[in-house]
Amino acid sequence: MYDTIVNFLRKCIFYVLSVGPIPNHIAFIMDGNRRYTKRWNLMQGAGHKVGYSALMSMLKYCYELGVRYVTIYAFSIDNFKRTPEEVQSLMDLMLDKIEELLKEESIVNRYGIRVYFSGNLKLLSEPVRLAAERAMLATAKNSKAVLSICVAYTSTNEILHAVQESCEEKWDEITLLNSSGGYEPDENVNLIKLTDIEKHMYMAFAPDPDIIIRTSGETRLSNFLLWQSANCYLYSPSVLWPEIGFRQFLWVILNFQRIQVYLDKKRKQV
Repeated sequence: MYDTIVNFLRKCIFYVLSVGPIPNHIAFIMDGNRRYTKRWNLMQGAGHKVGYSALMSMLKYCYELGVRYVTIYAFSIDNFKRTPEEVQSLMDLMLDKIEELLKEESIVNRYGIRVYFSGNLKLLSEPVRLAAERAMLATAKNSKAVLSICVAYTSTNEILHAVQESCEEKWDEITLLNSSGGYEPDENVNLIKLTDIEKHMYMAFAPDPDIIIRTSGETRLSNFLLWQSANCYLYSPSVLWPEIGFRQFLWVILNFQRIQVYLDKKRKQV
């Protein structure tokens, strides 16, 4: 009965919010899982498991409100520098949660979400990489919303990858034109354009985020979506990730609606 009343009230609030602008893309930096574990004297990895429940709640709120794209920073390339035991524990947890996403009753199937894994997936352990590929294939026909999970990811790696891919593509084009005698170099023309790099980004399938939320009060982006975040709203609640809830979600949406006209104006000036 209590859950029914809470769900009804939440839907009423979302109905009122939908009168204003709704963000198309929200990204999360899920910071504070380890500090939560230490604060409550829990076993190693327990904070990440509680954090997964918080993530499911955030995803539910986003998709109920009508946010089409959600991106989460699940595992940075820099995280591989942690102890082998912690890295293995995180890989095991990731594998377990990916398998959960594939279940018929999962949030992915309930809301018709297409899942992308974004990053240098070659760095992942084989079981995790194969599970990620299965999840992307299994959800490829879902079209109501999109969930991007950034794993083995940093922005610098993403940009480097995009530049390399653009150079290789342009080299292949020039080689083909040379072989047919149709290539004439022009010093006044840029061989590689901004659009060439952008289409090779890991996140090329998604629009730039409207909001980036980083918990635990940290205001750093930590090498996350640097290319895409020039004109988005940054929100840094003091709560640790496992503690984030509806109150913080409601607050960030209200603030976004308050400054959305200003953000749009800034985007148009670029």
